[in-house]
Amino acid sequence: MRGSLVPAALRYADQVARSGSIQSAAREMNIAASAINRQILLLERDLGVTLFERVTGGMRLTPAGDALVALTRRWRSDERRANAELKQLQGINQGHVRLVAMDSHVNGFLPRFVGELNERHPRISLEIQVASTDDAQTALLSGAADLIAAFNLNPHREIHVLWRRELPFGCIVAPHHPLAQRKTTSMQEVAGYPIVLQNKALAIRRYLEARHGWLLSEGTIETNSLQLVKRLARSGNYVAFTSELDAAPELVSGALVFVPVRDKGADPQTVSVAIDARKPFPKIARIVADGLAAGMDADLQDVRRRAS
Repeated sequence: MRGSLVPAALRYADQVARSGSIQSAAREMNIAASAINRQILLLERDLGVTLFERVTGGMRLTPAGDALVALTRRWRSDERRANAELKQLQGINQGHVRLVAMDSHVNGFLPRFVGELNERHPRISLEIQVASTDDAQTALLSGAADLIAAFNLNPHREIHVLWRRELPFGCIVAPHHPLAQRKTTSMQEVAGYPIVLQNKALAIRRYLEARHGWLLSEGTIETNSLQLVKRLARSGNYVAFTSELDAAPELVSGALVFVPVRDKGADPQTVSVAIDARKPFPKIARIVADGLAAGMDADLQDVRRRAS
């Protein structure tokens, strides 16, 4: 589709909202700043509302502007989806898919999946953002993402889960750590060693606080970096609570060992691929979703084969 069905004024307003100023939007779109400003002023006049507050150094959306930009982004998302579906009617798997994935996927199956997708479907383009589960869910429901791969998704009537796997609750340790030789461990046993924790943005940390708050004592390390969590665990000095997928490359290579926690009520973690249940599900998104599921299944099989 050479042009866009979404009016230029709305597209300009969207870009100004993203960029924070007319000048920045003009550079991004390679359009004169005066043209963008004129279109926004005409749009405000026609709608009878102020869309932006002119503040020092830029532009800030008003509540009316925020509502209009949200609507514009949904229209642009619908337009991309319609364009992809028209291509598919012609037998062409072509289009753009916006995916939100987790930090651990970046060093796991995701690079391999991207390579395989490009090889098999070179006309499908991907936009990949890395976020927490909460932010991924927000992006999906707001129309900022077409597909998410996320841990511990809460049930939601507007989210349709396409694929889901349970992951046993457990911890990772270095091969020379005392817990590495155990088939299972308990919270009491883990409490005897220094612990490194992921931050409160992750569901697994909130689960620990709700169910096992006594573990979070002095001497624990907290970080928002999964890579640091795994490096500290590899040192042999720390135990980290996480899933098999979070540390799949290290578990397959033998650099880390996964030890399930046997405590009664130690809820399994989950990993899911999900879409917005309110929207059509185009073929290209199905291709991407199937590839994501296959990639995670393959990683889990490799991890469990190594463990056995």
